[in-house]
Amino acid sequence: MSLVCRNRRQFFRKVTGIVAIGATAPMFSKTAHASLNIDQPIKRLAFYNRHTGERTQGVFSANGVYQNDVLKAFDQNLRDHRQNETAPMDRRLFNFLHQIQQRLGTDNEIHIISGYRSPKTNAMLAGQSTKVAKKSFHMKGMAIDFAIPGIDLKLVRDTAKSLKLGGVGYYPNSGFVHIDTAWVRSW
Repeated sequence: MSLVCRNRRQFFRKVTGIVAIGATAPMFSKTAHASLNIDQPIKRLAFYNRHTGERTQGVFSANGVYQNDVLKAFDQNLRDHRQNETAPMDRRLFNFLHQIQQRLGTDNEIHIISGYRSPKTNAMLAGQSTKVAKKSFHMKGMAIDFAIPGIDLKLVRDTAKSLKLGGVGYYPNSGFVHIDTAWVRSW
C-alpha cells in the first residue's frame, strides 16, 4: 500500500485509517480483510433491544463489503420478540442509522423499540392502535423504531429527515423515531 500523499491532511487521514483498520482487523472475515481499502469507511453499530435486554454490536460493512455474520446478529437482535421470528432486515436501514450517527457525531448504542414484526404481531398491534399501519414496513424488515440515549429525540428526527433516505416518523410521547427505507416522507 502506498502512502504517497499530496498534503499533510491526506497523509494523516491515510495513517489514521491504517491504524483503525489494524485495530479492528480481527473483526473481519478473511475475505473482507484481504480487500480492505482505507478510502472506504468502516461502518459500526451497537444495538440494545429494550424488550429482550440483548445487546449486539459490530462492524457491519468494511470496504463496501457487508459482514454477514454481524448482519445476522443484528437481524436476531431486531427480531419480532413476541413471536420469536427473525427475518432479514433491509441493509439500507443500517446505513441510514450509521449516517444519522455520523451527522450527530455519536456512536452511542441505539435502543431498539421495534424492528421486524411478523404479520401476526403487526395485526395485533394495529388492532390496539390507529398509529400502527396495517401494511407496516416493519413486516418487510424495512423499518426500525429507535432512540439514542443522550441525544434529543427531535434532533434525531431532524437529522433523519435531512438525509432524505426514506420515511421518518416522530413519536415523542412514546419516546422514539421511526425510519424506513421506503419513499421519502415524514409525519
